[in-house]
Amino acid sequence: MILPGFPELPGSPGFRELPVEDRELSPCTGYTRAHWEAVADGLLRAAWRWATPHGALLDLPGRPSASGVRSDGLEGYARTFLAAAFRVAGDGGKDPYGWLERYADGLAAGTRTPGRDDAESWPLIRDVHVDGQPMVESASVALGLRLTRPWLWDRLDGAVQDRAEEWLRGALRHVPAPNNWYLFPFTVAGFLESVGRGDARTALVRRRATDLLEGWYRGQGWYADGDGRAFDHYNGWALHLYPVLDAHLADCVGAHAPHGERLRAHLDGFSLLFGADGAPVHFGRSLTYRFAAASAVGLGAVTGHTPLTPGTSRRLLSGSLRYFLDRGAVGADGLLSLGWHGPHAPTLQAYSGPASPYWASKAFVCLLAPQTHPLWTATEEAAPSEGPDRVLALPVPGLLVQSTRADGIVRLHNHGSDHVGPDEAEAAADDDPLYGRAAYSTRTGPTARGNTPDNHLAVVVAGIRSVRRRIHPLGAGHGDGWGWAASWHRPVFPSGTPTVPGLRVESVTVVRGRHELRVHRVQGAPDGALVEQTGWATGPEEPLVSVLHPLHGWGAQDETRAPAGTAFTAWACLPRLTTRVEGTGLYAALAVLTGAPDPAPPATAVTEVTVDDGSVEVRWADDGSHTRITFGTLSVDHLREG
Repeated sequence: MILPGFPELPGSPGFRELPVEDRELSPCTGYTRAHWEAVADGLLRAAWRWATPHGALLDLPGRPSASGVRSDGLEGYARTFLAAAFRVAGDGGKDPYGWLERYADGLAAGTRTPGRDDAESWPLIRDVHVDGQPMVESASVALGLRLTRPWLWDRLDGAVQDRAEEWLRGALRHVPAPNNWYLFPFTVAGFLESVGRGDARTALVRRRATDLLEGWYRGQGWYADGDGRAFDHYNGWALHLYPVLDAHLADCVGAHAPHGERLRAHLDGFSLLFGADGAPVHFGRSLTYRFAAASAVGLGAVTGHTPLTPGTSRRLLSGSLRYFLDRGAVGADGLLSLGWHGPHAPTLQAYSGPASPYWASKAFVCLLAPQTHPLWTATEEAAPSEGPDRVLALPVPGLLVQSTRADGIVRLHNHGSDHVGPDEAEAAADDDPLYGRAAYSTRTGPTARGNTPDNHLAVVVAGIRSVRRRIHPLGAGHGDGWGWAASWHRPVFPSGTPTVPGLRVESVTVVRGRHELRVHRVQGAPDGALVEQTGWATGPEEPLVSVLHPLHGWGAQDETRAPAGTAFTAWACLPRLTTRVEGTGLYAALAVLTGAPDPAPPATAVTEVTVDDGSVEVRWADDGSHTRITFGTLSVDHLREG
């Protein structure tokens, strides 16, 4: 297999062609440790084509982030340094392509006159609200230096070490964002202490971050990303990675023992969130980091804090890496593009710059396991999503996971994770496609702003569709072959539209096999309002079936288009149900997303629907069991015949 555009640097041997696949050791992906090394080298080689003369900044081509091109250049240096550091440290310091020499030269040049507007100087680290992005990159620089200390830091001139320390200490003196950012000064302080440069300030910022983590930990291996209810991929590539790797590098078993056990608990459920094709669930922000989603899997294997076998861990890691390489994440120029498969603007945030995708470097933490480690010597095993159909409820984050073996799709039903800070008003807010939808999957992405939202229950008032912002979980659970999750939200409307007083939506999702029973109770709807329910958005080139079958309360049924498409397809359509509502209404529908050939129509899955005052009962055709959902004091029961 040849990756496009992996160019050579002068004096460095080429690595255009990946090693031959090993289908005996890796029957699922064909990838070995050598493939990971080759990809790391290829990505580094392509990025270094865009370095400044002394290597302090890597000014990759593309649209600048909101932080500006100088910060973006530092991002290019810092994030690729992570990949190089994992690559060299995992091979015991062997550096056949001289990566560390390049980064040492760049460190010396970048810290010589920080803040100066010239070709090499690094931007200063400041508060989050004042050009704060360099604080993020300081953690990657510090971690890279800690990983490679014997071969880079210890060989630096003392004056360069002093300058580097002074620049890094900017992260200790300034204000982070109120979320995982507190782990960036934590990581900087950990490095400074590891090289004998700790003091009261380093101890303070480490204690502060650790205390915050305790407050953000909610159980079941899940941290909130700050004081709100943002549960997403930042759990793995930040909130678990930094403290667990810090303890591992310090060989500190006792001080951070809770973090290792939490990583183990996290992987027990998170490992199901990768499809049979290797894709992580497309959910939450910063998805352009791509295979970094698997970094927690690699970290667990390296540190031993994992419930997964080595063969399963490698299957998830290599499956995710290969998924993106096979689908064009690396462009013809050898660079990771800003997007998902290839370039995709709606996947991005304002802070996304040309080098942002290189936080994917965190996945190369797996290279800290040497060639003889079981992660690389064990035979690959099937991913959790490749086993029998699974339903997993995660009540702490309010998530319900549904995987089906026939098509390898994993679906995530969101009844608890949003991106609304506790001090942030939810009214007058725009749609947030990456958090506000009721369901996400490994084969579909949310429709873009301005298009009809997929997997959404909207109240439409005066022609304006409501959005779902702050999500209040009501519970979740699972049994043998089925599961449920529930939440309520206050429908709010885009900027400039008044809030409707008393308007409230309660939502319940029940899953069995590939079927999703979606039940909603709308309260306080004004005269003339509509209720609209949509299903999964799919494109014409995808072998997927998306159906939304009305069971109770719905009037009209049609399909609507999303011309802006999703991260998976350039153009999409989605099923839709609508009806008039005034006051209180109860609505039920059956949704299906499947890639299985010739699926049975959803209409045949249910034989009877009974609606009483505040409750819905559905009888299933396959075994005669029935599900009863009662609102008010919410209860969800699934009873089998006999």
